[in-house]
Amino acid sequence: MSRAQTYKEGEAAASQQAESNTGSKVRSERVALLLLSALLAAAAIVIYRLSFAHFQTNKNLQMLKDENEAMRKNLTEKLSELSSCTSEQLIRPKPAEAKTTGLCPTCEPGWDQHGGSCYYFSSDKLTWDQSRSDCKRRGADLVQINSEEEQRFLDNKVGRKMTYFLDWFWIGLTDSKEEGRWLWVDDSPLNTSLSFWDKNQPDNWTGENPAGEHCASMGVQGGATDLKSCYDRSCNVPQRRICEKAAKTG
Repeated sequence: MSRAQTYKEGEAAASQQAESNTGSKVRSERVALLLLSALLAAAAIVIYRLSFAHFQTNKNLQMLKDENEAMRKNLTEKLSELSSCTSEQLIRPKPAEAKTTGLCPTCEPGWDQHGGSCYYFSSDKLTWDQSRSDCKRRGADLVQINSEEEQRFLDNKVGRKMTYFLDWFWIGLTDSKEEGRWLWVDDSPLNTSLSFWDKNQPDNWTGENPAGEHCASMGVQGGATDLKSCYDRSCNVPQRRICEKAAKTG
């Protein structure tokens, strides 16, 4: 074999070896790339799952907070309703009576007890005069608000019962006898320090009735933060109502 031929064969062998090495290197790089892609995909899946778990945890936490707040409000309301049975508010019989135990105020089914009164919140709607007649038929009258604490109780109750913005409740206040002179159903004048008119109320608007607005109603969905939830309205508009009567003792 000539020297030239031997050189060519060696060169060919070297070339094949180089190609083999190059192929091995490419395959190694492909394997490494596939492994890296797999690791990135796995990492993306882990990150997604962790993110979803974090989102779900925050969502569950918010639900628990909302439930806790609702339970707190309900407990506060129940404690308020039961406050009449504290030692300071027990209704005690006169010394002439042969009794020494205190008696708690109670209300019949369908009425809400607060302090020494029972309150009926209607679901049907009547005019102001019809509402008052219905309250009297039940042994009561349209509600008369005598304190900020009572207004807070009523505002909270009404705010939770309302289904839309104008779903108001009649109360026992009117200026039908004399414009601007607001009287309760027992003819006592409205105490200006205990008036809970909303902003720009009363305004005696004539849009619903040319005769104006001479009866008072109340209601803010969810309750009014400042207790200002009273409005004047035409007495002829059917609305829900709040009746009030003294609680029974027993």
